[in-house]
Amino acid sequence: LTFPLLSVTLLVSFGSSMLYGYNLAVVNSPAVHIKAFYNTTWSQRYGHGLAPGPLTLLYSLTVSTFSLGGLVGSLLVGVLVERYGRNSALSRSTLLVLLAGGFMGFSRELGSPEMVIIGRCITGIHSGRCCLGCGTNLRGFLGLVPSIFICLGVFSAQVLGLPELLGEDRFWPLFLSVVIVPASVQLLLLHCFPESPRYLLIERDDVCGATKALCRFLGTPDVQDVIKEMKEEQQSLSSVEMVSVWQLLRDRSVRWQTLSVVVVNAGMQLSGIDAIWFYTNTIFENAGIPLSQIPYATVGTGTIEVIAGLIGCFTIEKLGRRPLLITGFCAMGICLAGITVSLLLQTTLPWMCYVGIVCVIGTVAGFCMGPAGVPFLMTAELFTQSHRPAAYIVGGSLNWLCNFTIGFIFPFLQMSAGAFCFLVFCGVCLLVALYVYLVIPETKNKTFMEISHIFA
Repeated sequence: LTFPLLSVTLLVSFGSSMLYGYNLAVVNSPAVHIKAFYNTTWSQRYGHGLAPGPLTLLYSLTVSTFSLGGLVGSLLVGVLVERYGRNSALSRSTLLVLLAGGFMGFSRELGSPEMVIIGRCITGIHSGRCCLGCGTNLRGFLGLVPSIFICLGVFSAQVLGLPELLGEDRFWPLFLSVVIVPASVQLLLLHCFPESPRYLLIERDDVCGATKALCRFLGTPDVQDVIKEMKEEQQSLSSVEMVSVWQLLRDRSVRWQTLSVVVVNAGMQLSGIDAIWFYTNTIFENAGIPLSQIPYATVGTGTIEVIAGLIGCFTIEKLGRRPLLITGFCAMGICLAGITVSLLLQTTLPWMCYVGIVCVIGTVAGFCMGPAGVPFLMTAELFTQSHRPAAYIVGGSLNWLCNFTIGFIFPFLQMSAGAFCFLVFCGVCLLVALYVYLVIPETKNKTFMEISHIFA
């Protein structure tokens, strides 16, 4: 693992994955202030405030429109990278973040809740368009690096949301628009690195450019073997017909692989982790945590996220993908059941509120250790090149659709089901863990033909 390769991985993750994590959690702490702004603006426009139901609906739209933008962005990834290359595609996406930051930063001054919603949608498009692939023998390690930055993004939002920093009412527009900082850093530094060697050779047929880029990334002038492998891949790809999403869904030879992608990617979002990230303060408040202590409990949760993500990143090559998935989903299921129990018993046993905090932390830690990043790796490892783009479209679309669903319906689910709403997520986690245990093989150090034979 050379320094240039690690540097470009960290840079892309800093400006993309970290922004994704930040935008997941940034709407948590200023929720009260944003709702108050919506209510005040509505009163100024129409002479009366919003009722609790419509206000919850409007705020849920603000939270979940990020996911709708992500769905649109994910569908554009392949076209943009193929046309412009990785660096240019990322640069164009970063410009969107600067636009979104302007919308959200000036929304209160202009009295426009619509600008907040539009800004959230645009940041979602950026997050959906930014993805990083790795083709080295350290793909397990490097593949989970973006998940570490997602955790760091969540943690950054939790720290900046403290009352001593940007957690006050007057700072929430600035809090939302902080996204322009990592985006600007990425935009300035990305041009210091060469374009993807694979893109240069396979898509542009630029052997000279690919050779120079490989020399820089690998830190050695002897890259002819790698160039030869890429040329062989280029020749094989020219004779391979890429399947469409519809063809993938109808292909019986990979039906179990396709079903596995559906189950794992949908389960990752329906596990309830987005509900916890979007509405951590509300969950802690319902658990009986004093309001003055909630921001610090949230930061403590973020610290555990980062530690758990690092553990998963440095153990995936040793333990493999399958154990991390099973352990992560089982831990989440148990902790989500614990949240339900703590909410039900907190009136008779006041100390149960602290059990609730531990269970929230356990849920997040279980997610970050495996389910946060492993599904994306497994999607690549379960298919050949001809089926892989369609599989990524299926998995990515399900991710964003389920993310939107949870972000939009969770407040209403919590109002109607109360403490029992977490049992829904508990059931999803345990069922996904059971599916992985019964169906999905270990993919570490296995070729597609070996994996296909195991499925058969």
